[in-house]
Amino acid sequence: MAKTNQVRAGLTPASSAESVAIKQAFAPIIGKQPKIMILGSLPGEASLQVQQYYAHPRNQFWRLLSEISGVDLQSLPYADKIQQVQLLPVVIWDVVAQAQRQGSLDSAIRAAEIRDIAAMLREHPSIAQVWFNGGQAAKWGLRSLQAAQIDIHTLTLPSSSPAHTMAYALKKQQWQQAWDGVFLNH
Repeated sequence: MAKTNQVRAGLTPASSAESVAIKQAFAPIIGKQPKIMILGSLPGEASLQVQQYYAHPRNQFWRLLSEISGVDLQSLPYADKIQQVQLLPVVIWDVVAQAQRQGSLDSAIRAAEIRDIAAMLREHPSIAQVWFNGGQAAKWGLRSLQAAQIDIHTLTLPSSSPAHTMAYALKKQQWQQAWDGVFLNH
C-alpha cells in the first residue's frame, strides 16, 4: 500500500476551540490488473461509522460503478462488493489519508494529509487513468500528481455524493463515457 505524502492540502487547521476528531480514510480496494484508479476525497460520516466505502444510502457510487461496468455491485453485501471489485480493473481509494472534519462535506475538511498517489501508481503500473470522484478530490489529487511530476490521463467526474445535485442520468452519462473510453477504445 502506498505511503502517505506529508503534503498538506493548504487549508487552515481547525481552531483549538473546535474539538473536531481526526477522520481516517480506508485502505485501497485494488482490482485485478487495474487500469483506472478512482479517487474520492475522504469517507463521509455514514461510511466511517460502518467502515465501508460509499455507505451513505443516497451516495450513487455503487450504482454508477455497477451500471458502467455491467457488474451488479449495488445489490451485494459489502464483503461481496469488495470481492467483485477485486475482479474489476479498478482501484478505489481516497486522496485524503486523514483530516479533521465535522460532518461529511468536503468543504469542512481541515488539516488534510494528502496521500502519495504517485507511489500507488508506481506500485500498479497498469493504471492508465486516474478518475476523481468530484471536484475537491481532483483539486487535491491533481496537486499531488503535479508535485510528483506524474504525467497520467486524469478525469474529474461528477461526484457520486448526494451533496452533488446533478441529475443521475447526467452523472451516469459522464461516468459511462469515461469507462467506454478506456475499455472500448483499447
